[in-house]
Amino acid sequence: MMETRTPTDKQTLIRRVRELAREEFAPRAAFYDETATFPAEDFDLLFRAGLNAPTAPEEYGGLGLGPHRADALTLWSMTKEIAKADLSLARCWEGHVNSLMLLDGCANEAQKALWFEGAVQRGEKWVAWSGEPQSRAPSETQKFGTTTEKVEAGYVVDGTKVFATSATGADWAILLVNLAGPGGIRHATGSPDTQLLLACDLSDPTIKIDGTWWDPIGMRSTVSYLVRFNRTFIPETHLIGYPGQYLLEGWQTYFIPHYAASFLGAAEAAYDFALDYLTSQNKTADPYVQHHVANMSINVDTGNLWLRHVARLWEEGEREEAQIAGSRARHVMEHLAEDVVKHSIRACGARCLNRPSALERIYRDLSFYVRHDNDDQILATIGKSILGQPHDASFYKP
Repeated sequence: MMETRTPTDKQTLIRRVRELAREEFAPRAAFYDETATFPAEDFDLLFRAGLNAPTAPEEYGGLGLGPHRADALTLWSMTKEIAKADLSLARCWEGHVNSLMLLDGCANEAQKALWFEGAVQRGEKWVAWSGEPQSRAPSETQKFGTTTEKVEAGYVVDGTKVFATSATGADWAILLVNLAGPGGIRHATGSPDTQLLLACDLSDPTIKIDGTWWDPIGMRSTVSYLVRFNRTFIPETHLIGYPGQYLLEGWQTYFIPHYAASFLGAAEAAYDFALDYLTSQNKTADPYVQHHVANMSINVDTGNLWLRHVARLWEEGEREEAQIAGSRARHVMEHLAEDVVKHSIRACGARCLNRPSALERIYRDLSFYVRHDNDDQILATIGKSILGQPHDASFYKP
C-alpha cells in the first residue's frame, strides 16, 4: 500500500494519509487510548510513507505545506484525515508539523540544514512546549514554571513544564521560555524581548519525564506529561530566531486554525459512525433520526467551508484578516464539532457510549481537546477586534 517516494500531487498526499488513517491508525486508536501510550507505530508509518516533514521546505526534502508556505488547505486536510482516525494522534502530529513550520520561519540556514535532515532522513519528531500555568488547580500542591538563565555559550533551563505533548515520543522540543521568570510565553507577563525559543535535545539526561501527572478523561495517548529540567544546558547555537519573535510575528495565529481542522476531523468521524450505525440498525426511517443526521451533515459542511475560507486568506497573503478569521473558525468549529457528537449520541443511543466504541472515544477526546483554549476569551477577542479594542490574537489574554 505504501510507497517510499515522496508524492507531490496534493490530492495524492491527502489520499495517502486517508488510506493510512483508515487502514492503520483507526484500528490502533483504542489500544493507544486504553494504554495511554504515544502512537509511535503511527509516526513510523508516516515517516516510511514520506509524510514526516510536510511543513519543511522542498529544498530541504520536505513537502512545503502550511499557511507559511501558502498551502494551508492541503496540510489541514491531511490533519483532518488523521483526526478522523485518532484525535490524540492528530494532536501529536500538529505539534510536530507546527514545530517544523516554526523552524522554517525562524531558524537560520545552518539550523534548518541540521534539523530538517533529521526529520526527513531519520524520522525525528518535534514538538513545542510552552505550558507553565501560574495558577494552581485544587488538586495541585506546587506551581509549575521554568527559569531561564543566560550563561557562557548558551542558556540554562530549570524547572517544570506541563501539558508537554509527545513527551515520551518526541526527539526535540522547542521550549518557549522567558528570561524574566516562569510563565513560558503563553502565561508570561514579561516584555517580548525576554521571550525565547530554544531547541532542546530530549535525550539530555538532565531532563526527567513524570507521567504520573497525566490521567485525563481524553486525549490520553498524547502523553502530555510533566517534564522537569534540572539545570539543562542549551547551547547558543540552539536559540531559534530573535527574542520575542514568536509573539511579535504572531506565530501562534498560524496554528490556531490547525486545531479547528482536528475538531472537524473528529466531527466527521462521529458523523460517519452515526451513518454506519443507523443504516446497519435500520433506523433511517425515524423522523427524529433524520433530524439528527441533517444537523450533523450541515455542521460538517459548514466546518469545511470555514476551513477553506481561512486557508484561502492565508494562501492569498491576507495575513491580518486570516489571523482573526482563524480564531473565528476555531470558535465556530468547537461548537459545530461538539454539536455533531451530541446529535450522533442522541441518534445512536447509549450503547454507542460503551467501550470500545469509537464514538465513546471521540466524545472524551473532543471534550478534553476543546479546552486547549478558553472559548469565552476567544469570543471576547473576536469582539474586541470588531470594536477596535486592543486584543491578543495569539493567546487571548485579557
